[in-house]
Amino acid sequence: MQKITIAIDGFSSCGKSTMAKALAQKLNYSYIDTGAMYRSVTLYALQNKLIDSKKKHDFTKLIEHLPKIKVEFIYNPTLHASEAFLNGKNVDREIRSMEVNENVSAVSSVKEVRGKMVNMQREMGKHKAVVMDGRDIGTNVFPDAELKIFMTADNMVRAQRRLDELSSHGDYHDINEVLQNLLKRDHADMNRKENPLIQAKDAIILDNTDLNKEQQLEFVIKLIADMQLTKDQAQ
Repeated sequence: MQKITIAIDGFSSCGKSTMAKALAQKLNYSYIDTGAMYRSVTLYALQNKLIDSKKKHDFTKLIEHLPKIKVEFIYNPTLHASEAFLNGKNVDREIRSMEVNENVSAVSSVKEVRGKMVNMQREMGKHKAVVMDGRDIGTNVFPDAELKIFMTADNMVRAQRRLDELSSHGDYHDINEVLQNLLKRDHADMNRKENPLIQAKDAIILDNTDLNKEQQLEFVIKLIADMQLTKDQAQ
């Protein structure tokens, strides 16, 4: 089967990362969680007091520090998955905190931050055989990706998923607080100046409100098989 680039975009807590990881494992492809990259930059900014949660408009110090920030993914053989590392330290758990959630949309809207991350993402995926998920993969990072998926789900379902994720890490919140945070992020992601969250014209919508992980994976695998069949018939 021909190696392709698969771009998965969509709203927060739609299961993009879960889907992308499972799909990459099924196809023996590389998986790149671009959301984790922006979260890592946000964590760095918070840890080094480069941003003020109450004054998100000033990112001068963060921009100055960008050359010092290195984000990479290292495979964990025990978990059978790659984890995010920030300047050599495993931060895969820390970047899922509510504080990072509340600031990542603002940080990811900064032109200089996006420029650095997009360059890294394109370098990671230049040889194809990659599954990449985020907000602007199919519209900006890899506009020529052979397969583009746009994921969505009911707002309350998304909020419950995020609440469960936070709780699993010992970070407890009220579901209404989590819901408001998600809606706030949606608005910020869709209205930012630099590469906003929009559905690519040639993306296939996957609403997984009532689908389990296995059904979602089956849906995408069928899409890939149909693509390959269509190509073979055309030849």
